[in-house]
Amino acid sequence: MHFGYADTPLGQLHYAEAGVEGVPLICLHQTPRSCDEFAEVMALVGPHRRIIAMDMYGFGQSAKPVGPQTIELYASGVLHLADALGLQHFSVMGHHTGAVVAVEVASTAVDRVKSVILSSPSYTGPEYRAGHEDGPGVDVAEIDAHGSHLTTWWGQREPYYPPHRPDLLDRFVRDALAPGVDPAEGHIACSRYVMEDRIGRVTAPVLIIGADADPFSFPDIDVVRAGLVRAATVEIVTVEGGTIPMLEQLPTPVAAAVVEFLDTHTPRDR
Repeated sequence: MHFGYADTPLGQLHYAEAGVEGVPLICLHQTPRSCDEFAEVMALVGPHRRIIAMDMYGFGQSAKPVGPQTIELYASGVLHLADALGLQHFSVMGHHTGAVVAVEVASTAVDRVKSVILSSPSYTGPEYRAGHEDGPGVDVAEIDAHGSHLTTWWGQREPYYPPHRPDLLDRFVRDALAPGVDPAEGHIACSRYVMEDRIGRVTAPVLIIGADADPFSFPDIDVVRAGLVRAATVEIVTVEGGTIPMLEQLPTPVAAAVVEFLDTHTPRDR
């Protein structure tokens, strides 16, 4: 795996890259993570595909915007990274917040996006937005001098993470502490996004990967599927036992689904 920074109109965007063959797959993490979320998946997909995981604009070691953040703003960072790396065509994969961003990227750059993978996507329609009017309810804590915000963040997520895996919560907290990151802002950005106006513009083949132990996104799979009215194809794979950090928790079935889907719908020689 190699790491780099790309110079863009938004500032420098940080990314990790593995593999050399085929249409590149750009990977987008959940809030408030970084490209680290895809480390295990990259190791498994890299032997088959060129795979690029970025710190989305506003997260990790990438440049940070000023003021309220939006899904459209995050998507612009993806396209700027693709431009900086000279990628005329690419596939896109997103997890949780990243999946919402992937919908926007695919609906904006229809001629550039060859295929789309939505991992644990939420449908940010009217009900979602109404339910988040009072804030995200997670990754929110008042910073204090004694560090209690760290245990608050940990406690908010622990019920939805696999048991006996404090290493995964360690990685989440580390990314939440990245300079300039507001751990709640990405969730708020999702609550500002009118997905019903955008998802119907996606025309590329789509794979939806659902984690059946994720109570927040798994119930939305059918409504996301129903919104993809113009997608060339829509396939659904369920990962049994998958939780919110599914990519790190169960990377093998996720990577297998990704490689099979890309081999079918975005062959390496295209």
